[in-house]
Amino acid sequence: MTATALKTVSSDVLEEIHAFLPCHTPDRWIENALENRSLMLIDHANCEKKAASTAISLINRYTDNFELLNKMSRLAREEMRHFEQVIAIIKRRGIEYAYVSASRYAAGLRELARKDDPGKLIDVLVIGAFIEARSCERFARLAPHLDEELAQFYGSLLKSEGRHYQDYLGLAKKAAGGESIDDRIALFAERERELVETPDTEFRFHSGPVI
Repeated sequence: MTATALKTVSSDVLEEIHAFLPCHTPDRWIENALENRSLMLIDHANCEKKAASTAISLINRYTDNFELLNKMSRLAREEMRHFEQVIAIIKRRGIEYAYVSASRYAAGLRELARKDDPGKLIDVLVIGAFIEARSCERFARLAPHLDEELAQFYGSLLKSEGRHYQDYLGLAKKAAGGESIDDRIALFAERERELVETPDTEFRFHSGPVI
């Protein structure tokens, strides 16, 4: 994707994402990703699969929330389509799709989630918004540094990932029944900043920088 094309997409999607996220991805993480492109693709595929699984879990748990059911159904289909696209790239490049452990990122956010509804649902949805927003930000950061195929692919994901962020956040606000969720967003934002900025031991798509 050319810089001009990426800028056009970014102007529609990324301004709101950057305002929501507490920090930018560190430059060192970008260096880690470029040094570990095969691992980046493998873990990216895993992230898409997990995102679909999260959406399906919400569908199974909250069967009376029709807006959630519709949005999560669409999200799950899109995430699995992205998974298919990533593993197709992995196959074309002769990369072995091997098991890799999960990063600390999602688990670190979920440690702060409440245990009972409606607080639990609100928190899970806010966490989903952060995960999707961070993915979108990283796709945009990576795209200018990648080969043409990957740059085009990552650029193409920006709008859908940005919409997923908006869907999660909108559903969280509705689940709160008109009450402000700003304090929950601030709580998770602080944890998200810590997970993104502090050094990590292993590179993953959502890891902190490996020094």
